[in-house]
Amino acid sequence: MYLFRIVNVIEVKDLSRHFKIGTQIIKALQSVDLKVKQNEYLALMGTSGSGKSTLMNILGCLDQPTSGDYILSGQLVSSLNENELAEIRNQEIGFVFQTFNLLPRYSALDNVALPLVYSGLSKEERNSKAEEALLNVGLSDRMDHKPNELSGGQRQRVAVARALINKPSILLADEPTGNLDSKTSYEIMELFDEIHNQGNTVILVTHEEDISKHARRVVSMKDGQILSDI
Repeated sequence: MYLFRIVNVIEVKDLSRHFKIGTQIIKALQSVDLKVKQNEYLALMGTSGSGKSTLMNILGCLDQPTSGDYILSGQLVSSLNENELAEIRNQEIGFVFQTFNLLPRYSALDNVALPLVYSGLSKEERNSKAEEALLNVGLSDRMDHKPNELSGGQRQRVAVARALINKPSILLADEPTGNLDSKTSYEIMELFDEIHNQGNTVILVTHEEDISKHARRVVSMKDGQILSDI
């Protein structure tokens, strides 16, 4: 019998994030503790203002906490410089946003290949990897289309392909179905299920209960704190 050590890829300890607006202090996060194991499928649930997107930004190294520690794959994030943070964002973490964040003048292929620009690969190699990524999300026939020539679901698939182009271990998705109809939302969530089954750690931010049901674990937040972890 073999015993395998379960690794925490994310560990958050006593994390707080405060914002100063004029003379007012907004406590977006208050003393949050969270551990996420490798290949977990987690949903961060909560209404607007609950702190879930603030926590997502910190987990994605887009923001720093006011206090507390964030340990990512064994590294204390606060000890990393800007170049190291940028490398982690590019190599370790894939991002999917509600608004897709695609460049309007670029084709689907060029949008997906964009994170590879500083990889040292030739244009042909970058395009080959982007073609494979688009094939994996079912868009082999839309590679030359620009975002305004694609449906909302297709644009989100392009965004997912771009997020996965560097084969990150963690995929962060902030309200990934927020701009999609019910049928397209279901198709996108099926895609996330497949990504999780392939070994990725997936963290979703959502306020929709039906979307959170795709996750294997649901962390509910309110007023910057964790209410439940099921």
